[in-house]
Amino acid sequence: MASLGSAAAGEPAAGAEAELGPPAPPPPPAPAPSPSPSALGPLLPLQREPLYNWQATKASLKERFAFLFNSELLSDVRFVLGKGRGAAAAGGPQRIPAHRFVLAAGSAVFDAMFNGGMATTSAEIELPDVEPAAFLALLRFLYSDEVQIGPETVMTTLYTAKKYAVPALEAHCVDFLTKHLRADNAFMLLTQARLFDEPQLASLCLDTIDKSTVDAISAEGFTDIDIDTLCAVLERDTLSIRESRLFGAIVRWAEAECQRQQLPVTFGNKQKVLGKALSLIRFPLMTIEEFAAGPAQSGILSDREVVNLFLHFTVNPKPRVEYIDRPRCCLRGKECCINRFQQVESRWGYSGTSDRIRFTVNRRISVVGFGLYGSIHGPTDYQVNIQIIEYEKKQTLGQNDTGFSCDGTANTFRVMFKEPIEILPNVCYTACATLKGPDSHYGTKGLKKVVHETPAASKTVFQFFSSPGNNNGTSIEDGQIPEIIFYT
Repeated sequence: MASLGSAAAGEPAAGAEAELGPPAPPPPPAPAPSPSPSALGPLLPLQREPLYNWQATKASLKERFAFLFNSELLSDVRFVLGKGRGAAAAGGPQRIPAHRFVLAAGSAVFDAMFNGGMATTSAEIELPDVEPAAFLALLRFLYSDEVQIGPETVMTTLYTAKKYAVPALEAHCVDFLTKHLRADNAFMLLTQARLFDEPQLASLCLDTIDKSTVDAISAEGFTDIDIDTLCAVLERDTLSIRESRLFGAIVRWAEAECQRQQLPVTFGNKQKVLGKALSLIRFPLMTIEEFAAGPAQSGILSDREVVNLFLHFTVNPKPRVEYIDRPRCCLRGKECCINRFQQVESRWGYSGTSDRIRFTVNRRISVVGFGLYGSIHGPTDYQVNIQIIEYEKKQTLGQNDTGFSCDGTANTFRVMFKEPIEILPNVCYTACATLKGPDSHYGTKGLKKVVHETPAASKTVFQFFSSPGNNNGTSIEDGQIPEIIFYT
């Protein structure tokens, strides 16, 4: 009996040594027999002894639940993650213990998984499409309200929060992304925002791209976006970039897309992968020099398209082209327009001299175009050059050689600049239009002061002054350039 007592007394000591270091060598007479399952029974309370009365050490419900996070203690389900590709490199599958009650209390998806009509009874649940780090971030939030995300895990955590319907964690992820949004990652985040159906984040990304278009398209992430995201950006009127540079960017994207689709990088394949995106480039906004140096030599446009666009730049009347000619500008709010005349008469002639009128404004605005009068002889095409000149410095701030078609009525017809022109308060500018075409209508009973009011903005006050020198007769009282089109 004494020998049995010695063996029994030695078992707990061996167990204790297993926690501290390697076991001691067996006694010389004979090795101790392997313990039977029944002999292990009394050891279980000793193994749990450090956890006894752990609840008393936690002052709040939050602390008690946080203590159970990623713990086998009281757990009744395990999740197996990382069984997909790359699992071996990551050290194999990861088993994460959890508690059904806690998960069901924090997520409708988990509630349905454990308590719904088709509830699972399995003790192990495989999640092949969820990253272990993201799942742990989700569980940490459900157990303790603690948010633990970083640049490397925020996207996978956002996916997991959406998958398991935890909108509070989803909002934290979107807030994190918003705070870290920059021009050089805006396209990458826009792609993810569209993928995860996050309209608020997508809108913020698009605002950043509008304001810093050149920096955004120069970043690596631009060539990685999908065709739908590319088209969504090209459709915008609010990009702040010259069209020729935007064309160069989509050529780079097309080359990257050819490589993704394992296609030879040829002119035809670049045109093929661009598809509808090519039609969203606003070639008419380019100068003829920009078009000749870039798109005309790119091989992406057909010969017919190149010829038609060259004709559009050089002849009048201009042939119809299938491309948008609406200017892009990163302006917010509603387009505004003022008319300085109270009455319309006829006739006003043209001999190559510019119609000019000077003006000042009481606040900063951006002028995007003029409204001009058209022919008194029925439907006609005009060729026109429009300019805005800073009067004191005699500096041309913007111009456009273009044309417009009129229908013979006394209405005004829009003629737009290629880019918005910033107008500073209390600085004198000259609006200039040089028309080639038949006699037109003209305005009379002109106003020296025109006030434009909108509910959301303060008053915009225009003051007009006659331009000295040869101005084709246009003055405060009579003439051309009746309208200025602008944004506040």
